[in-house]
Amino acid sequence: MSLAPSPTAAVATHRKDGSARRGGLVATTRLLPGLALSFAIAALAYGIVAASGLSFLSPLIVAIVLGIVGRLIIRPPIAAEPGLQFALRPVLRFAIVLLGLQLTIAQVISVGGRGVLIILATVIASFFFTRLAGRLLGVDRKLAELIAAGTSICGASAILATNTVTRGSDEDVAYAVACVTLFGSLSMVLFPLIAAVSGMGSDDYGLWTGAAIHEVAQVLAAALQGGEQALESGTIAKLSRVMLLAPLVLSLGCWAAWRGRARRDSSSVEAVEPARVPMPWFVLGFLAMVALNSAIALPETVSTAASASTSLLLAAAMAAMGLMTDIGKLRAKGLRPLALGAVSWVLISVTAFVLIAV
Repeated sequence: MSLAPSPTAAVATHRKDGSARRGGLVATTRLLPGLALSFAIAALAYGIVAASGLSFLSPLIVAIVLGIVGRLIIRPPIAAEPGLQFALRPVLRFAIVLLGLQLTIAQVISVGGRGVLIILATVIASFFFTRLAGRLLGVDRKLAELIAAGTSICGASAILATNTVTRGSDEDVAYAVACVTLFGSLSMVLFPLIAAVSGMGSDDYGLWTGAAIHEVAQVLAAALQGGEQALESGTIAKLSRVMLLAPLVLSLGCWAAWRGRARRDSSSVEAVEPARVPMPWFVLGFLAMVALNSAIALPETVSTAASASTSLLLAAAMAAMGLMTDIGKLRAKGLRPLALGAVSWVLISVTAFVLIAV
């Protein structure tokens, strides 16, 4: 018996392969309009930041604002939606993986036992208290969780990463980003004044900014006002705090999965909430990059390129988020989430200050 495929089978296989290639090309082409729009807005955000000369201004924040304004002026075409969704998922997750190349285990060790304990205590207290305060204020659980993550870890980046398991709406994400932007900006003004009045030393001031201020750019701007020593201390403390993003997202994923199973088991209605939340594998990629960066001294060019790429990809994701945000739904959420953001900001600032003073 001949084992060679028949001519008919060969033709069928050829047609199948050709169809698969054409299907892949079509799928890729469908992503281009939305991706091009997202990266164009991200590039514009970088241009605005560079032209303004304001070092504390984050391209991520500018990108989401431009996206929201762009949607108000000209609603994105339907053809752009697949690419925008791609920017919000694979592009964002790849950016979080690359973020790991900015961190090393040695940086965490250099903070010292006291610094690590202060950062851990501050992050844990602010996250759980914010969630509790959200319930007391009547803020939607998902929005409260995003505000808690953005305040306690690293602003917009943490909000985007956390939302992969929290699954809040685009308006939830935009509102949470607005909160951390507003109160992080207030920190940049108030922290140097409070440090001057209290007589706080440079190292402690830098640790305070790194442990309590939301965005990385905001930390750098505030810490620099305390001198080079404060800037170094603040940067290391903030990067150590960013490291907690991975365990936070993994823990929230496990908690969401458990909550889904509990609701399903206690309800007669099928699937009140998904019983299983997809494992955020990109977080494991983030940890792998941290391990790689800790084990191998990467060339400076690689580190610089990774840092620039991370920022650009996150800005593109924020632009896509802005373009898909309905400002009407944002207004409908009212002032309670803003009050929650204020309470959370005061808590993390005071907690870190008191722990450092003690």
